[in-house]
Parts: sequence; C-alpha cells; structure tokens
Amino acid sequence: MAIQDIYPTALRLLGRPVLVVGGGPVAERRAKGLLDAGAVVTVVAPVATDNLRGLSDAGLLTWERREYRTEDLDGVWFVQTATGTSAVDTQVAADAEAQRLWCVNASDHEASAAWTPAVAVVDDVKIAINAGGDPRRAMALRNAVATALETGDLPLRRHRTPDASGTTGSVALVGGGPGDSGLITVRGRRLLGQADVVVADRLGPRELLNELAPDVRVIEVGKTPGHHPVPQLEINRILVDEALQGKRVVRLKGGDPYVLGRGGEEAEFCRQNGVEVEVVPGVTSAISVPAAAGIPVTHRGLAKGFSVVTGHEELSEVPARPDHTVVLLMGVAQLRDSAASLAGSGLPLDTPVGIVENGYLPNQRVTIGTLGSIADQAEAIGVANPAVIVIGDVVRVSPFAPQHFKTADYSTITPNRPRVRTN
Repeated sequence: MAIQDIYPTALRLLGRPVLVVGGGPVAERRAKGLLDAGAVVTVVAPVATDNLRGLSDAGLLTWERREYRTEDLDGVWFVQTATGTSAVDTQVAADAEAQRLWCVNASDHEASAAWTPAVAVVDDVKIAINAGGDPRRAMALRNAVATALETGDLPLRRHRTPDASGTTGSVALVGGGPGDSGLITVRGRRLLGQADVVVADRLGPRELLNELAPDVRVIEVGKTPGHHPVPQLEINRILVDEALQGKRVVRLKGGDPYVLGRGGEEAEFCRQNGVEVEVVPGVTSAISVPAAAGIPVTHRGLAKGFSVVTGHEELSEVPARPDHTVVLLMGVAQLRDSAASLAGSGLPLDTPVGIVENGYLPNQRVTIGTLGSIADQAEAIGVANPAVIVIGDVVRVSPFAPQHFKTADYSTITPNRPRVRTN
C-alpha cells in the first residue's frame, strides 16, 4: 500500500460498537484511544494487560476472555486487531473485509485496510499524521506540529465559528515582555495567535502584530508619558464590549500586566461585567532591561534586594544604600529630581547609575555614570523613554561600565566581601 492510496478522514465513533482483538500493550493503547473517542469497546483475548483488566473491571469496556470468533464482528463499526500472532490478525482482517468493515491490522500495515495515525490534541485541534508506514517518523512529525501549534508558530485561530449571539467571549491580559518578540511567553504567543481582537500598547512585541491574520482587528491604545489618548476607563470598556460580542480578546502589554501595567484594574473590570479573564505573566522590564545591559538587580557581594519605583516621590521610602538596588521606571523626565532625592537621603554621589534605553531592541543604548553626574549625561545625549534606570553598586557588573568602576572583583565564592584586583 502506498501513501497515495490513503484517503484521510476522521471517524465519529461516539456510542458506536467497536472490536479490539488482542490483549497486549498495542491492543491496550488502541482500546484507550477508542474509549477516548467515545466508542463502545469490546476486547476479545484469552489474556489481557493489567490496565485492560482494570478498564474491564471498572465497566469502561467489555473483555471477552477467549479466542476470536468470526461472529465477533457482527454489529460492529470498526475493528482493530493486535494479537501479535500474524495468522490470527490476518484472519480477523479477512473476515472484516468480507463484511465490508474497516480493520486496522497491526501485524501487516501494507495489507491493512486502514492505518492508525500518530495523533496529538492541541486545544480543539486533533492532528493525525501518516508517514508511509513509518510510525517513528509519524510520531516525530506529530510532535513537531503539536509544538508549533502550542507555541503559536502555527495558527490556532478559529475561522468557522458558531453564531456568537448570546455568548460571551474572553479576555487575556498578555504580558509581552520588554519588546523583543522572542521574550513573550509560549502561552502568550499562543493566545495571540487565537485572538479575534488585539488591544495593543505602544510598548511590547509590536512585530508580532504583523503576523496576525488580516481579519484580526488591532485596537491601538498606547500611552506615552503625559499623553494618554485612550483613557484607562475607555480601555476597560473596549475589552468588555468586544468580549460581550463573543470575541477572543487579547490585551497585549509591554512587560508584565501586573507590574505597573494596570492589569489588575482591567481584570477586575472584566470580572465585574461577567467576562472571563486570564492573566498571562510577562518578562517585566524592571528586571529584564537591566539584564540586557549585563546589570543584575541582585548580585552576591553587591546587593541582596531591590526596589522598583516610578517616580522620585517614592524614593524617600527605599533604602538609600549602594547595596540596595533602585530601579526607576518611566523616570527619565524626573531623573534630576530623583537623583537629588536619593542624595538627600544619604546615598553617596559616586554611586553607579545605569540607563538602558530600548532594551533588547536594535537601537538599545546604555549610559553609565554616577548619581552626581547622570542627570547631566542624560540631558547631553538626549536620553528618552522607553528607558529603565538602575541605581546601585550592581551597575559595576555591567560590561558597559567604565574601567574605573571595576576596581573590585566581587567574589561569588566569598559572598558580601569585595576582593581587590591585583593586576
């Protein structure tokens, strides 16, 4: 039998009687698959695996503890033979052929009237692959396709849907990370590929929007510092209104939706209006963008903790020590005031400061100075948002730090004790 002779189809066996001849591991796998499809399964075999006996004891299938008889085929819709004895399997297949029943012969795939494909289920998609009678090849291909669907590399979005009137869709708050499309989570990308409507921020993995199907509607609600063209209450309303029309809505955000992203407000509004909402965490820029410049927010021997703030008003409440990292988000406009506030709280003016603009993007730029100099440096070169500002001794670890910052080799063997370089 050549692969060209195969006519792929899918059988609906719900409530229909089927026969499995054989009681070994192959018969067990096939019986379980048929049960999953809702078939009424009868197993005929003198002996059976422990699992098959357990299914029989639980009343999930019928086990006839004897040899096969031709009359076992009476009234069945589908046959699977897997006795491990070629002569028996051949006889079952011949009897099935005489009665015009489709039969899978596990002993001889070339002579078999039907083949069992390698199967995987992703969401409500069932993948079935035949590979010219090579089961390992079929399984490898099945796994690759399933992975591509699960990660969003292949589209899972529905195109033929039932009438959505009277039904409610859903909202997913998806954290897209700091901007690079490779930093969105697998779950987030998968949901994006299923979306009917995407409500998008200015930041986040914007290039993924270009991969959406032409009929996916993108609603732009991006904000810039001091300029919110779509107020938050209106964003909340958009999410609910679209979902109440039966749409799958993805709110695509930069970073993490629950880290200074107002995701909590959006989720609460959805729930108050009867809309199912899922929150998909993202890679927050507070940690990932400094990492793009080689700056850890904690480091043995330098810092055990860190604080994330959005403006200089909160700085009076954080420890003013070089060994406690301060991460400023949306802080470019207030940088001079923030530096003065930290200095006024006792943080030394020679404390290292790093600014990372457009983290992970092709136009990323890193500026490193001290608490006393960073505001002048930023103004001189025109530092602009999006940018993350890191204040503390951890900046010394960055490969972008000037050489005179690296006066100590901070040991990971003896934590919390600087080891002075000797060369």
